[in-house]
Amino acid sequence: MAKHNDIGRWGEQIAEQYLRAKGYEILLKNNRVGRLELDLVVRQNPTELVIVEVKTRSSALWQDPLAAVDKQKQKHLIRAGNHLLHALNTANAAIRFDLISVVGTQSDYQISHIEDAFYPF
Repeated sequence: MAKHNDIGRWGEQIAEQYLRAKGYEILLKNNRVGRLELDLVVRQNPTELVIVEVKTRSSALWQDPLAAVDKQKQKHLIRAGNHLLHALNTANAAIRFDLISVVGTQSDYQISHIEDAFYPF
């Protein structure tokens, strides 16, 4: 597997640990909806699903990882989130889109969590 895949998987593990420590329940990891993938689907309260996009970089020198979630990526996440709501038979539940970035190495990293990072348009 390519090195960037290993870095991404590591970042998702860090994000999962971070969310658990904040009291979130992890519902799904790397959930595929057609060709789309949702990194983490979590909840902190029973009436709201939170879709978390995780971006991991070994360094922020070239691009802020959160900048990689452009309008096109947001559209994909929104579409996948809508499909997931219907598949789980929770079409009336609230949905929120969060972003988590993990930048650094296993021995020294920073994590940033943006709640309500974007809204369906």
